[in-house]
Amino acid sequence: MKLIHAIGIAAVALSLAACQSKNTKPDTRAPAPITDGSSTVTSGIDDASGSAASSGPLTQEQQAMAALEKQSVIYFDYDSSEIRPEYIPVVAAHAAFLVKYPAARVRLEGHTDERGSREYNIGLGERRAQVVQQALQLQGARETQVVTVSYGEERPAVATSDEAAYAQNRRVQLVYAR
Repeated sequence: MKLIHAIGIAAVALSLAACQSKNTKPDTRAPAPITDGSSTVTSGIDDASGSAASSGPLTQEQQAMAALEKQSVIYFDYDSSEIRPEYIPVVAAHAAFLVKYPAARVRLEGHTDERGSREYNIGLGERRAQVVQQALQLQGARETQVVTVSYGEERPAVATSDEAAYAQNRRVQLVYAR
């Protein structure tokens, strides 16, 4: 059943990706990533100096990666590891990037809100990251390009305890290696 579900997601993603124009806008309905109190959640594309600006022109790969930074978070429903339909184009964009740049590496960081036991949330974060990994691989990303890690509830994007905060904490963050 999971294989059928994954194939269905891949088919929808591919058809949505084929329909997208090159001038797509990021989903403005998604909550914006914010700080966890100690550091800002980023996609890991900053240069060695820690700034987004560099001294020379950006390569085509760096430009593509910078565009993906705006779409580096996939949010999930409560107690779910199913990719919501509005994030299928986001997954497709990341998969296309990984196919085009085989040397690129991404870490999928699974997160949950604070509800549930620590053990349950670690498992749920891992399932979320693995679902995104499977979707990327079904669209051509290589197994060696993608790793998963689960932080469960340990690294919240928002430290408050209300539904808006919970919604921002239920996520997979895509972090590219330099």
